[in-house]
Amino acid sequence: MKISLISFTQNGANLGHLLSMFLDDQGYDTSVFTAGEYAKGIKTEAINKSLREWTKEQFEKAGGIVFIGATGIAVRAIAPFIEDKLTDPAILVIDEKGKFVIPLLSGHIGGANELAHKIAIHLGTIPVITTATDINQMFAVDLFAKKNNLYISRMDYAKAISATILNGKQVGFASEFPVSGFLPDNIMDKNDCDYGISISLNEKKELFEKTLILIPKIITLGIGCRKGKTADEIENVVLVVLRLNRISPHSISKVASIDLKKEEVGLLEFCDRLNLKLITYSAEMLEKVDGIYSESDYVKSVAGVGNVCERAAILSSGNGIMVQKKYAKNGVTVCIAKQDWSVTF
Repeated sequence: MKISLISFTQNGANLGHLLSMFLDDQGYDTSVFTAGEYAKGIKTEAINKSLREWTKEQFEKAGGIVFIGATGIAVRAIAPFIEDKLTDPAILVIDEKGKFVIPLLSGHIGGANELAHKIAIHLGTIPVITTATDINQMFAVDLFAKKNNLYISRMDYAKAISATILNGKQVGFASEFPVSGFLPDNIMDKNDCDYGISISLNEKKELFEKTLILIPKIITLGIGCRKGKTADEIENVVLVVLRLNRISPHSISKVASIDLKKEEVGLLEFCDRLNLKLITYSAEMLEKVDGIYSESDYVKSVAGVGNVCERAAILSSGNGIMVQKKYAKNGVTVCIAKQDWSVTF
């Protein structure tokens, strides 16, 4: 996770420098900024633009922004760029003496609360957490979704479920997948509740009067195609295969193929639409994948292996489960593999 820190005083610049070293040790990728006169002698970049311009840039490229200074400065800086809790970066404010760590935005999905706790423990100070489910130590569906890498189908239902739990009412629960751990208080394995949570690859599988479907991102697409196929042509075949298997596009976590296709424009553009990188393997690696696959002599003569999409999908899914074997249409082949996965409380 990329984190940008910014300060406005010498004390703040010194604190930002120290925090960046700590966060880098924790596995984060930090960049530190401050006003020019405070950057001397420390690993900190002097900002040469307005705070508004700087904040806009960080919203586009950072997963978290830490303001070391007044809360008002942070609020005014981020206000024009706030869009959606699913995509906004984690925003934190720390006073220049490091007494208080305040997550302002994206506490759960963006990870601001978790980051605030880590920083507060390091500084020996107080994390100012105001999220209702946190302070009442109750189940938070958005945090649960992040932990399990689940796509939230409806944020309005997620908010309503949190409110239902905070009001002491029960929420139903169902899962197509094995469950590890114990159901939290107010989460019940029954379907007669007004609101319920369903863990499913099928985004239309509504089991309750009002169903929040959480979709695990565990699907790998194996794709092969003739040279010159466009992203639209590839996407059309993918959507057909997903519909046949009642699988939501939101479940796709990986797209895999052979390295001969690593520069295939249409395939790369299709991956860009999903915000995923194309994973490719050599023919030698694909040939070593265990299993029985539908082989093609023609494909073997061209690619060096008799089946690309099935072998690539199984390999990329960590030797997962084949859900859909090779489906061929209009010069595109698609198959689906599913990771061996369970949901964890």
